[in-house]
Amino acid sequence: MRRIEILTFENAQLLDITGPLQVFTSANEEALKDGFPRPYEAVAVGSSAQTRTSSGLALLTAPLGHADDPLDTLIVAGGWGVNKACDDAGLVDWIKRRSAAARRTASVCSGAFLLAEAGLMDGRRAATHWNRCAEFAKRFPQVKLEPDPIFVQDGEIWSSAGVTAGIDLALALVEADLGRTLALSVARELVVFLKRPGGQAQFSSALRLQQSDERFDRLHAWIMDNLRADLSLPALAERANMSARSFSRHYLKETGQTPARAVEEIRIEAARRLLEEGHSVHQARTHCGFASEETMRRNFMRKFGTTPQAFRDHFA
Repeated sequence: MRRIEILTFENAQLLDITGPLQVFTSANEEALKDGFPRPYEAVAVGSSAQTRTSSGLALLTAPLGHADDPLDTLIVAGGWGVNKACDDAGLVDWIKRRSAAARRTASVCSGAFLLAEAGLMDGRRAATHWNRCAEFAKRFPQVKLEPDPIFVQDGEIWSSAGVTAGIDLALALVEADLGRTLALSVARELVVFLKRPGGQAQFSSALRLQQSDERFDRLHAWIMDNLRADLSLPALAERANMSARSFSRHYLKETGQTPARAVEEIRIEAARRLLEEGHSVHQARTHCGFASEETMRRNFMRKFGTTPQAFRDHFA
C-alpha cells in the first residue's frame, strides 16, 4: 500500500486538500471493485490536530510523520496561508526532509511556494496558480516557472496550477501508478468532464472568450459541438440573430477577438486534445473541421511552433 501524505496548514485552500484526497479514495474503491487490494493510504497531515482552511471549514489532521520514515508521495497544498507557512522554518525543514524520504513530491496551486522555499524546485520546471506566477517568479528566479500548463512533472517533483488542477495532477499520479484504465474509471466516478493532460492550458479557449456579455456563451458551446459545421461569419451572425456587421463589431468588443480567430482557437484546442489522446492527425483534422491538413499545420505552427504530427509524437 502506497502511503500519501497531504500537508495542510492554516488558511490552506480546502479543495487543494480534498480534491486529491478524493481521487486516491476513489482509486481505492475502483481497485476493490476489480478484486484488488486498496493501493493507497492517503491522509491529511498538519502541525496541529485541527487546521482551519481558508473557507472556514476546519479539518482534523494526522500529526506530521517522522521526517525519515519511508513515504510514497508527499503532496503540499496551497492557499492564502502559504506565505505564513513559508516563514515557518521548522515546517519548511520538515518538507525538505520528508521529500527526501518520499518516492515523489507534489504541490497543488501555491503549494509550489513551499517546495521552492525548501529548495526542492531549484533548476526544475514548475507550475502554480496563474494569479501568483509573477510573485513566484520574482521570489524564486532559480525555478523554471511555466505559467501556462495545469501541471508539470520534472523528475520526482510534480506541481500543478490552482484548485481543480490538483484533481488533474492526482489523476495523473494514479495513472502513473495503476494505469490509464483505472485512472479513467476514477475520472468517470468523479464526473470529471475531461481527464486533462498536464500540457493543457490553465484557461481553455472558451473560458478566455467568456466576458461580460452572456449572449455569446451559448454560441461558443454550440461551436465546440459543431466544429465541422459552417462557422463562417454570416453563419455565426445568423445563429446569434444579428447582422454580420453588428455581430462582428459586438463580438470583437466583448471578446477582444474576431469571430474567425475565435473559431480558429477553439478548433486548435480541440485538435490538440485529440492528438494528446492518440488520435491521428487526419482524424483530428476531420473532427475539428479544418479545410485541409495544411491549414491545420499552419495553425499549429503559429500556435505551438511545431507540426501536428510532431506534437502528437511528443505528447500522445
